[in-house]
Amino acid sequence: MAHINQRRELAFSDQFVECYLVLNVKNFKVAGGVVVNLDHAPMHIGGRIPSVVPGWKSTELFDAVIVKAERVAVFRVRSEVNLGGLVFGEWDWFGNRFAKFPRTTPLYISRYDEIGAVELDPFTFANQRTDVTDLRQYGIRLNLWWAPANTDCYLHNEHPFLEIHTQIYGTGRIQKFLERDESTLYKQIHMSPGYTHDPFTHVDAHGNPTYPWHRYWSDSDAIWLAIEFHPAH
Repeated sequence: MAHINQRRELAFSDQFVECYLVLNVKNFKVAGGVVVNLDHAPMHIGGRIPSVVPGWKSTELFDAVIVKAERVAVFRVRSEVNLGGLVFGEWDWFGNRFAKFPRTTPLYISRYDEIGAVELDPFTFANQRTDVTDLRQYGIRLNLWWAPANTDCYLHNEHPFLEIHTQIYGTGRIQKFLERDESTLYKQIHMSPGYTHDPFTHVDAHGNPTYPWHRYWSDSDAIWLAIEFHPAH
């Protein structure tokens, strides 16, 4: 039987943002932070009136107890003082990883962490149907992003994987466009700490994700989490 509350630091945890993973969660106290439920099973929060966080959703907790969960990640900004200094640590300017990225855009990405696998139906995950009939194996990869206020984090539609995002610090918007033209904006998802948006990919007949043109726009200095689901080969 697996040990309860197996905790480890995530690869990108540093002096600015505490980040850790907990498996087989039972009566685990969270002093403070954004907690992400990284499993299909609900996360149960204790208290005089208990509550539930559904699978692949998140919340912000303060001196709270997670009564039960399969796999969660916790994120806490240690201090807001000189928070932008995180870019001088082990974070990369995104242009170092993506050659076409605009040189003047101050968007930074942390290291990656592979946290395990999950079996899911991509069609139900994308809310295209309710019946689970096509289970597939995916590896889960996490990383953080950072941008100062009013950063245009680049219009794109290229993702060969399923993904969702959780806001960790600050506020921003995920904006969706009809074309690669910001004048064709048709939808916005407002992101605040503790919020994870629903998937907005469309899965084709073969289970491959396709995305509309979209970008993240930071309304304040912002840190957000990317949760990527990579097909197992």
